[in-house]
Formats: sequence, C-alpha cells, structure tokens
Amino acid sequence: MILNNLLFEGKLTDLTIENGKITAVSPAGTAGRGADCSGLTVIPGLVDMHAHGCVGFDTMDGKFEEMCAFLAKNGTTSWLPTTMTQSYEAIKHVTESKIDVPGTRILGFHMEGPYINEKRKGAQNGKFIRNPDLEEFRSLPGMRVVTIAPELPGSEEFIRSCNALVCIGHTDADYDTCISAIEAGANCLTHTFNAMPGIHHRNPGPIGAALKKNIYVQAITDGLHLHPSICLLLYKAFGPDRMVIISDSMRATGLGDGTYEFGGQDITVKDSVARTADGAIAGSTSTLWRCVKQAASFGIPFDDAVRMATRTPADMIGAPEKGRIEAGADADLILLDSSLEISRVMIGGEFFE
Repeated sequence: MILNNLLFEGKLTDLTIENGKITAVSPAGTAGRGADCSGLTVIPGLVDMHAHGCVGFDTMDGKFEEMCAFLAKNGTTSWLPTTMTQSYEAIKHVTESKIDVPGTRILGFHMEGPYINEKRKGAQNGKFIRNPDLEEFRSLPGMRVVTIAPELPGSEEFIRSCNALVCIGHTDADYDTCISAIEAGANCLTHTFNAMPGIHHRNPGPIGAALKKNIYVQAITDGLHLHPSICLLLYKAFGPDRMVIISDSMRATGLGDGTYEFGGQDITVKDSVARTADGAIAGSTSTLWRCVKQAASFGIPFDDAVRMATRTPADMIGAPEKGRIEAGADADLILLDSSLEISRVMIGGEFFE
C-alpha cells in the first residue's frame, strides 16, 4: 500500500506500507502511485499507557471489544488497560481475559494499585490496599507497568526485582524516599501532582526527585486534573521526551453524565467531571486525543504534544515499534483533516472502519 501526498513534519510525503509495517518514508511523488491523500496530515497513532475504560466498560470487566473499537476511532492505536486497587482474583481475571480483539492493540497491562498509600488513594478502593507482594505480582501475566508507593515496606526490593516499569504514584513519600526508589529502578511518576505531595521549596517531594533524576512524568492534560500553567511547567522542566500525556479515562468516557461503577465504588459524573462520594476526582472522561489537543491549547507546540502521546510513551514502556513514522515501525497512523480533526485511523496497516 502506498499513501501519496501526506503532510508529514511540514513536508509532502509518500508512505509505503507492507505487511503492517512502514517500509519507506519518501518525498511526495517518489514512491509510485497509491491512494491520493492530498490535504491530509499524518501523525503516529496514539499510545495510552494509563487508561481504565470507556463507553460503559472498565478494564476490570475484562471485556475489551467495545473499548478497543471506541479507542481506535478516537486515535488511540495502542494502550495498556489499567487495573484498579482490587482483590488479587479480580486483577488475575483481567490478565486472563481475551485481548486479541479488533481495534486498538493491547500491549500489556498497567497495575495501578493495590500497592499504594491509603492517605493518597484518591478514587482507589482502600479496602484492597496492601504492601508490595513480589510473588503475587509475578503470577499476573502481561503486567508491563506497575504503580506503587515507595514508602511501603518491601518497596525497594519489589522495584529491583519485579521486571516491569515501576511508576511512583498514590504516594506520600518524601524526596529522599523517591530518590532511593528511582535509584532502585523506578522510572516514572503516575499522573504527576495528582495523588502525591506537591512541590514545597524546602520539601520538593516526588516531583523534585523526578526532576533531579530526569525520569518520565505522566500528565493528565484534560484541563481539570492540572491547571494549564502546571502542564507548561512540566513540559518546560521535562521536555517532550520525558513528559507523557495520558488520558486516565474511565468507563464514562464517550458517554454522558450519570452514576458509574469504578473500582467497586459509585462515581458521579457531572458536567463531564467524575468524582467519588467524598469529592475526589475519579479518573477522566477525556480521550487521549482530546488531552493532546488540550495540551496544545495550553501553549505546548502541537508536534510536541503529539510526541508526548506517541513516541515518548512507546519508548518509556519499551515498545520501539510504536508511536513513530519511520521505516520499520508498525503502520499505526492517524490522518488529520485541514482542521486537525481525525479523518481516518490505521492500525497495523489497515484502516479501522
């Protein structure tokens, strides 16, 4: 397959695609005749490494068909379904569910809790919070990322030995504890600023430690979880190669206001804002594409906002074939119209209809 006359990084470009891979990126008019895509811009498909659900479904349901179809239509071509703080049996059920479904590709799972701090649990269910358990974690297939609070007993050994990307989150840890966790192997902050101490000039906390060690930081750029100026602060401090845009979407995404189940608790969505009964923000109702556009509206260059939802998360989770447009990469693409709205989405070399 050849796609002609796409605008890519400011230049008219032809893309050659074979067997689900990009095999050539060449100047327009040099690849031979294919589908004329004049007027369309191409960007990589989005990679969401932190999302719980959408269109009435949640990762904990273990039913991915509807979610993967919705995400694909909205530009997310790869994702890590993110589990909640629940029982071992409930999380194990998710990891044993069918993930080979049409639409957005599932690259593994992100385990957000139960190894978190009760004080910073946010919308997580405190009933199931427990200390890190290496044997338990290793028995869960497909876990690519895990979020933990590094102040919990056994955390440092867990970080060193779990063989997954460890993110610091839902934590009350101080700067020194986070520095130790990062030196042990932790390499990201989970939804930075949310469910963790903020920055104080004499107590810089997890965010100061992340800056010192130059690790990755996740950010929910929906305009609710972080003020636009804080999004800019993170962008200027960490740059597009270390800041990762996530959706943190929950099952109300793509639907309207109402009451929804989230991690075994009732969540009320009003004016698209999801909250627990005690008022804590409970994930987002935004797609990752909307978060990218919001980030650009805050003053982050559009190309960098795209990078932070494509190549950067792919690099962070160790998926070098995702999130980029270059020879050898998977042919996961978004074609944008003149208004930079999604026109078509390609996953593995095939357009998703």
